[in-house]
Amino acid sequence: MARPTRCRRICFEPAYDSFAPDGISSGEKIILTLDEYEVIRLIDLEKLTHLECAKQMEISRTTVTEIYETARCKIADSIVNGKELVISGGNYRICSETPANCRRNCCKHQGKITRFIQQKGDNTMRIAVTYANGNIFQHFGHSSQFKIYDIEDNQIVNQQVIDTNGQGHGALATLLNGNQVDVLICGGIGGGAQNALAQAGIKLFGGVTGSADEAVKAYLAGTLEYTANATCNHHAHQHSCGQHQCGEDKHGCSGNN
Repeated sequence: MARPTRCRRICFEPAYDSFAPDGISSGEKIILTLDEYEVIRLIDLEKLTHLECAKQMEISRTTVTEIYETARCKIADSIVNGKELVISGGNYRICSETPANCRRNCCKHQGKITRFIQQKGDNTMRIAVTYANGNIFQHFGHSSQFKIYDIEDNQIVNQQVIDTNGQGHGALATLLNGNQVDVLICGGIGGGAQNALAQAGIKLFGGVTGSADEAVKAYLAGTLEYTANATCNHHAHQHSCGQHQCGEDKHGCSGNN
């Protein structure tokens, strides 16, 4: 049996997730995973050695070397052959916001992930999605991040990830209200949180799974599949790299939260 792939720690998700040739494109795409992106960032930009990069990402040096070689080959293929480079997917987790957790102070996610964002315009709709590794996090009350989308003329004009700093159900509703959120897309959510969102005037679309970006696009297209009055189910399932188990007694994901 093959050994399971170890989850790679990255400092933050990239601000730019695709690059296209300025000219005649081949029409093909190259997918650079976020762990491959992180290895390139740490070695080529931050000038870490392969060993230092391995310690930062909590993987072996040989794994770093393999990822590095694969990533450089992809980038070369994109540049030489005119293929669009898309940064997406991979086996990774976002590291803690605490600066002490960064071994070389190269984490810049303090500037990428915040709790509060700028005021929106009068004609802007703001959508929040419970967020983890590109997907919709399935337990509202334990969301560590929201991805925020600003919409104008039914188009996404800005997006940003904000950190919840471990706040509970009621505080999360306050956080969203303070950031002028109009619509929330999430997975399971308790009755108390639903009431708090309703009181704040935030429209709720629960019971949604899959990619956060695709869910917002579906909402804008009027094709989003959701469950009215979605609640947090108490079956065991995995998040991120399989480290989290949701249970009623441990997390209190009941409809009364």
